[in-house]
This record gives sequence, C-alpha cells and structure tokens, in this order.
Amino acid sequence: MSPKQFSVKEVQEKDWPLLKQLVDEVWPATFKDILSSAQISYMMEMMYSVSSLRKQTETGSKFYILYNNDRACGYLAIIPQYTNEKLTTKGTVTKVDKIYVLPKTQGTGAGRFLMDFAFAEAKKAGALGVTLNVNRDNNATSFYEYYGFKNMYSEDFDIGKGYLMEDHIMYYPF
Repeated sequence: MSPKQFSVKEVQEKDWPLLKQLVDEVWPATFKDILSSAQISYMMEMMYSVSSLRKQTETGSKFYILYNNDRACGYLAIIPQYTNEKLTTKGTVTKVDKIYVLPKTQGTGAGRFLMDFAFAEAKKAGALGVTLNVNRDNNATSFYEYYGFKNMYSEDFDIGKGYLMEDHIMYYPF
C-alpha cells in the first residue's frame, strides 16, 4: 500500500455528486448510535441534500473534499467570516461547519490534515480563532479537545419537527 498523500480541493460544480456521495456514506454512519433513524433522515434532507448544500455556499460556506492518493475520503465546510459574540466581540472567527472522514479513514491523520487546512484558511481570513459545534454525544469531542479546542458552552438548536441539535460550542483562539 502506498503512503498516505492527503490533499484538499475546493468543491466545484462538477464535484457536487461526489460530495453528496461522501455525505451519504459518512454522515449517517457517524450519527447512527447518537440520533434516531427518523432524525437522521430528516437532517439528511434538511441539511445534506444537494440543494441545501448549494444554498449553504450562498450564505458563506466553503466546501472542500479531502483526497488520499486521489481517492475522496472526507469533506470539510468552513465559514471564514463567522460572528459569535459569545466567543468574541472583537471580530470574526472561522467556523468549521462540517468535518467528516470516511470511517475506514479515521485514525489515519485525515482529520488532523483537514483541521490543519481549516486553521490555515482561518489565519488567511484574519480570523481571531476557530469555532465548531459538536453533538454532545459525539466521540469526536475528544479529538477536538486533543487538538486544543475548549468547550465554551452548550446549546440546543431547534431544527424543526420536534428535533434538537444538542451541541457543545468549542473554540480555539489564535
């Protein structure tokens, strides 16, 4: 097997089907033990349909696909100029809105590669730090803590149909 060669490419028009394929494989697998199948189905349509993903780019999100030796293995979405006055009133931060790698890619450095990329983009954008939301029951919380993020507060977000996103809001200041 050849050594890992990670790279990141911003999603272009031709990449939407590939991004959707990654989403369909990674997202339900990530949350199958945390959320009900009904909530997963609802959120896949509400937040992860191609039309919803495209709409997110209209409101500031930038999507990237992670490749390992030219094979897609994860994705990232960041919001470079994000405002959260609970974290800072001085300026903007970069929000890591989505960061997922295929289950078979976890533990290979892929997540760290994506996070390093997000940090570099945040610094280019002049952000004061990086923030993200993580489900309170998601094992990824330990990855973010290891990376240096601090849990600043928790919040519940009503996403409709009686469902909540129950998240920790984590922050890494520069």
